[in-house]
Amino acid sequence: MIYLDNSATTRQYDEVTEMMYTTAKENFGNPSSLHTLGFDAGNILFKARADIEDLMHPGGQVIFTSGGTESDNMALVQTARKMRRRGRKIITTKVEHPAILETCKRLAEDGFVIEYLDVDSTGYVKMDDVKAALTEDTILVSIMTVNNEVGTIEPAAPAARAVRDFNKQHGTNIVFHTDAVQAFGKIPMDDAAFDLVSVSGHKFHGPKGVGFLYMDKNLKLQPFITGGGQENGYRSSTENTPGIAGIGLAAKKSHEDLLKKMSVMADVNEYLRKGLMSELKDVRLNGPLELGYNLYDHGKRCPSVLNLTFAGTRGEVLLHTLEQDRIYVSTGSACSSHKTGDSHVLLAMGLDHKKIEGAIRFSFSEFNTRTEMDEVIDRTKAAVNRFRKLGSFR
Repeated sequence: MIYLDNSATTRQYDEVTEMMYTTAKENFGNPSSLHTLGFDAGNILFKARADIEDLMHPGGQVIFTSGGTESDNMALVQTARKMRRRGRKIITTKVEHPAILETCKRLAEDGFVIEYLDVDSTGYVKMDDVKAALTEDTILVSIMTVNNEVGTIEPAAPAARAVRDFNKQHGTNIVFHTDAVQAFGKIPMDDAAFDLVSVSGHKFHGPKGVGFLYMDKNLKLQPFITGGGQENGYRSSTENTPGIAGIGLAAKKSHEDLLKKMSVMADVNEYLRKGLMSELKDVRLNGPLELGYNLYDHGKRCPSVLNLTFAGTRGEVLLHTLEQDRIYVSTGSACSSHKTGDSHVLLAMGLDHKKIEGAIRFSFSEFNTRTEMDEVIDRTKAAVNRFRKLGSFR
């Protein structure tokens, strides 16, 4: 099996699976209970939280959630509720994940004004557009760190800095949020100060069903889920102790020798791109050509993603053809795979229907190798040529 759909989900580290099993079997107490079993479970939460906070910018706290979607919802909805007396404008981009875009639609129904920023042909949001959109009635800016479909590293870090500068100049208190679901565990996140950061465990070899929202210590939101007051009152519900133990360990392991892991992914990514584009005609790269390795390499492409259009083909047919050889890829966001219509990301980048129809996303992990890519190149070449030949007889 060759797995190249790591932007959709990753295989858990074996150590994570073992830790979760042990936690579920032996540390099954409720973390809120006052006896020893509860105390032991509480210590597991404490350690996981501390391990993750060490990987983020100093001066914030981690609130455990059910995943990236809940974290995005909490960030946007609770910020809007908190700030609605001061203003109604929210700024985001046209290439955000549906967890952001659908939440913005709901907020628009509640009377908030949403401004969607355009992107260029590589999926990049221009900083001049971000700065021009800032007004005194703006309450929230949400710009993703890495695009999930084409891998573009967006200007989240400089945009957050621009918001802070605007706040100082105009006496406003605009909140900056970034969806870092495709960034955490792939590029360092401790280099820039964000007010809110959304993360999901299963994107960096952790478990599904658990994520977190990082919140700056100076920002106090209202509770998102009310009840017993868990997670410092922000998200009531008995904590998923095995899942939290798993995400804590996955966060720590994914950041060990992170630059080396990024270099491995970059090498495999470029090897596949160059191989496919040399072996096949009419292949288009969707996204930036140059690879980036940190938050300030904005406008470049994260090493974990490669999106290519194979002209004269249909991505869905290629996906299932490669699947027969146990090669697993994607046509775009897994969270949009059950929806009809073209990718909103590729549309925003200016691609027409034909170019979008032939797009495939290859997404990598630290475990992929050049040897695997040789087989992917061979099988993809055969599939594309076969489809194009069949298509010529229509």
